[in-house]
Amino acid sequence: MSPIADTAALAAFCGRLAEAAYIAIDTEFMRERTYWPQLCLVQIAGPKEAQAIDPLASGIELGPLFDLLANPRVVKVFHAARQDIEIFHLLTGAIPAPLFDTQVAAMVCGFGDAVSYENLVAKLAHARIDKSQRFTDWTRRPLSERQLHYALADVTHLRVAYEKLARRLEQEGRAAWLDEEMAVLTDPRTYALDPELAWRRLKPRTSNPRTLQLLRALAAWREREAQSRDVPRQRIVRDEALVEIAAAAPAGLDELGHTRGLARGVVDGRMGTAILEVVAKALAVPESQWPQAGEKAELPRGLGPVVDLLRVLLKLKCDEHDVAQRLVASISDLEAIAASDQAQSPALHGWRRELFGADALRLKHGEIGLALAPDGKSLRLIEIG
Repeated sequence: MSPIADTAALAAFCGRLAEAAYIAIDTEFMRERTYWPQLCLVQIAGPKEAQAIDPLASGIELGPLFDLLANPRVVKVFHAARQDIEIFHLLTGAIPAPLFDTQVAAMVCGFGDAVSYENLVAKLAHARIDKSQRFTDWTRRPLSERQLHYALADVTHLRVAYEKLARRLEQEGRAAWLDEEMAVLTDPRTYALDPELAWRRLKPRTSNPRTLQLLRALAAWREREAQSRDVPRQRIVRDEALVEIAAAAPAGLDELGHTRGLARGVVDGRMGTAILEVVAKALAVPESQWPQAGEKAELPRGLGPVVDLLRVLLKLKCDEHDVAQRLVASISDLEAIAASDQAQSPALHGWRRELFGADALRLKHGEIGLALAPDGKSLRLIEIG
């Protein structure tokens, strides 16, 4: 067993799969030492054959692979697709389409929230995945037989999972539900790496505008540094140190030196000067342009029990229709619905409204209620009035 390592073999393989109804795809990549993911292996399986492709092979051109990913007649099947798609989007500027994510499809079909590939394959393909090579170094060559066997298992069993999930979605009339979810994964904005938005991933607990302004500027600076040097952002400055600097707003090297987790060599070197420049420039921005904390509005008095009832209804409906609760509504959605019939919540639109949202509003207005079934072991909806 050996991976495809030259352009001619890749073109022949992709040419055959261009006639397939679907292909199952997975990647192996490394980014522990880099900012940008380094693509090390691509595994693809059509209905009848499967191959690993070595993007690190000398002289190989990946054009035939990218053409296959762009072929609108071939469905691209991934499991938990976001990271794989991010890699292809970075390499080509495009997103593989049409797309089918078996993890999302499994949520639609009642396999729970964010089901793992191993568990899904065990249930649908009755196969056991050996994950002993999960943390292997995929940059080293040659790849072993065991590595390649492990890698190909991530797509060969995916074929069975896809075929069974697609058939179930069609039989239950839920194919459109998945299409709605795939719209997010095929939106280029999902993969945008805007340094100016990097501060949000830190989830600051403060609502102080000055601290948020500094955190936004410092996080953007760190992101650009990490991108330009192709190193993990934590290698530049760790999250906790960045948050502490934003809170302290140091005006000089001595003050900056008090930051926990920031080495003296960093403080006294180019990095320390750069950090102080970022702080000074950020504070020079007019306060009207500083970010404001999106503080969560308190739930109006008396609506807590309404949210609790909606939570029970959500579980009842999702159990009845065999779909993951997380896919239908979040706690924030329930709170918004409890507060307003016109809440801007996905739960009040499309298939979610049909499954849950319409009854949520009826329950809220006392048109229906929740009652124990005669056996005393289950709940049911009852009409009121």
